[in-house]
Amino acid sequence: MTLRKVNVVILLLLAVAFLIIVQRNLLNLGDILRKENPDAGMSLAFESELFPELRLESVRKGEEISVLITAADDRLGAVVAAMNSVYQNSQANVVFTIVTLNHTVDHLSAWLSNTWLKDVKYKIIVFKPELLNGKISKDPQTLEGVQPLAFARFYLPVYIPEAEKAIYLDDDVIVQGDIQDLHDTPLRPGHAAAFSDDCDSASAKGLIRGAGNQNNYIGFLDFKKDAIKKLGMRANTCSFSPGVIVANLTEWRSQNVTQQLERWMELNTQEDLYSKTLADSAVAPPLLIVFYKRHSSIDPMWHVRHLGTTGAGKRYSIQFVKAAKLLHWNGHYKPWGRTSSFSNVWQRWFIPDPTGTFTPVRKHSGGD
Repeated sequence: MTLRKVNVVILLLLAVAFLIIVQRNLLNLGDILRKENPDAGMSLAFESELFPELRLESVRKGEEISVLITAADDRLGAVVAAMNSVYQNSQANVVFTIVTLNHTVDHLSAWLSNTWLKDVKYKIIVFKPELLNGKISKDPQTLEGVQPLAFARFYLPVYIPEAEKAIYLDDDVIVQGDIQDLHDTPLRPGHAAAFSDDCDSASAKGLIRGAGNQNNYIGFLDFKKDAIKKLGMRANTCSFSPGVIVANLTEWRSQNVTQQLERWMELNTQEDLYSKTLADSAVAPPLLIVFYKRHSSIDPMWHVRHLGTTGAGKRYSIQFVKAAKLLHWNGHYKPWGRTSSFSNVWQRWFIPDPTGTFTPVRKHSGGD
């Protein structure tokens, strides 16, 4: 019995020695391969960089980060790219609320459920255009640029009733930073929202051709109207962009912000309060009134905009665009449609439509 035990011990030792030798040989082989091809060990990282959907996902726990984004049928590719960029650049427990119109639900659902985005937390809510009855001008020229979904941000607490804080994003954005950092934007006591000021360092001098100076209040409101005069606002006050909003929904509810916004929309239909040079949608003016000197500021790098305007490729360097936390292609030129600056950045996050309905018009890289 003793001899047999000795033999067993010897066999075990030999087996351990064999495994150690194999392990060392494998390590040595790996070193040799890395010397012959230094990039070999980076192949997976490189693929993940080119194809973000290849990145391994971990279970997301902790506080939910509520993000609201709208989904227009002819811009669904934008929504998908924005969601993909948000999710892949953060380990936060992100939950998307996607507001769309009834006829878009099936297409949106098919796109999300047949790509890896099916694993992302989201809910789809149908916007009811009748909410805007009596709140939008009947002037055909004005109506041409008005998209009902643009007003979904006015109803943040309605669509996200369970949250105390939420983020609103325009669909034509790409998020390159951790959305948790944006969510953690500090809001001053009594402030229901934070915006990016139009005079900030990242997007200063963002003049919109044919629309006058849209860096201040006079670019959005008619200061000759009595209703505006009575507010005592300074016409040269720096305006802010409503394309990215960090909202304190508790304050929003307690201050009846939604009702205030609706009131100014209704008053505009009666008294035509908005600036005649207003080139953008009718979303900004009521927000500017309600949040006049009652809003906090978002870090300028979290809303680098005007990428959809002429000359954006000259305004921003490639290095600056790479460093930006959030890029916004506001303006006429969208990266999925007409020629735009830095469309290669957007293309990286785009996930093709499995139904084949939506296809970007052109793909190219570089500036303009």
